[in-house]
Amino acid sequence: VQLQAFGGGLVQPGGSLRLSCAAAGFTLDYYAIVWFRRAPGKEREGVSCISSSADSIYYGDSVKGRFTISRDNVKNMVYLQMNSLTPEDTAVYYCATDLTGCRFGVPAPTDWGMGGQGTQVTVSS
Repeated sequence: VQLQAFGGGLVQPGGSLRLSCAAAGFTLDYYAIVWFRRAPGKEREGVSCISSSADSIYYGDSVKGRFTISRDNVKNMVYLQMNSLTPEDTAVYYCATDLTGCRFGVPAPTDWGMGGQGTQVTVSS
């Protein structure tokens, strides 16, 4: 039982990517989901979260206004649309369950639950 992020790649500064998060072995409907990233030499950073019904959404300050999180519970998927990308967004991106339900802001790492394989995003000219 795990989550898998995919859709990463190489993109030029100012470009866009859409990441997807899929579940294997369970239904995402009941879970709030958090996207987080790990850049080389940096601490893990929570990027965004979305509640199970999508009525509560939060973004980290570094991505606010550029990234959009969404979910499609019919397709059992969560998405992260990333626009206006900069080299500082280069990282491996992961999705995980959010044990806080995304009710109080982007959760800290201690509140990240089930995760899985990440996807590399590289922003470079």
